[in-house]
Amino acid sequence: MRIIAVMSGKGGVGKSFVATGLAAGIQRRVGHAAVLDADITGASVPHMLGVPRSARVDADGRFVPGLSSDGIRVSSMSLMLPSDEKAVIWRGPLISRAIDQLFKDTDWGDAEYLVVDMPPGTSDAALTVLQTLKPHGVIVVSTPQDMVTKIARRSQDMVRQTGGDVIGLVMNMAYLWCPHCGERIEAFGTNSGGGSDDLPLLATLPLMPEWAALADRGEAAKAASDEFDVLADAVLQHLDTGTMPAGRHV
Repeated sequence: MRIIAVMSGKGGVGKSFVATGLAAGIQRRVGHAAVLDADITGASVPHMLGVPRSARVDADGRFVPGLSSDGIRVSSMSLMLPSDEKAVIWRGPLISRAIDQLFKDTDWGDAEYLVVDMPPGTSDAALTVLQTLKPHGVIVVSTPQDMVTKIARRSQDMVRQTGGDVIGLVMNMAYLWCPHCGERIEAFGTNSGGGSDDLPLLATLPLMPEWAALADRGEAAKAASDEFDVLADAVLQHLDTGTMPAGRHV
């Protein structure tokens, strides 16, 4: 099973939205996609993908993942809680242990690609994912503000210090379209942050209220389907060949 981790330097940049969108794109392209919601204290993937709340184990004592309407398997702490409003108040070692157990004790079935929605930042929980799951590639998510992009580069640095492979950057909520005149508005100025020679820019996503509404209704897999199909193609190509599509570096 090939593992793609989606991480960010801080919360609030749309990391989970990108993780679910990438999983949906892979599912549309090749099928057999799954998501591990490793953001234990901020788990949101089941809600965004409309996965019914459940906590079942099979005859071997392995956790049975939830299933989205389009067949994406999901393992998440939130599936075991009575509601999304219940807090998980755990210290770092317990969170790291939970991530390890969700990964190792879940029956992933025929899943060939596992997208990991990582906890934000560079704490021990993120380190657990990088060292225990050993992802085949990592995508960093940021918004265009210069400070946020600099913080995102800490994630890039963390991955490389642990011997991982950073596939590239997704710039989220970079611009919006005026609902009256259709003009593109650079919400954070013309400096989009962007990639660099060593951090390819994989996708630049706008801020779209309708996408947020789909995620709130559990239909995130329908949001930005064209954009996430292109992202999935780039990630799959990188995993297969180690290269990126021509023209994607900036």
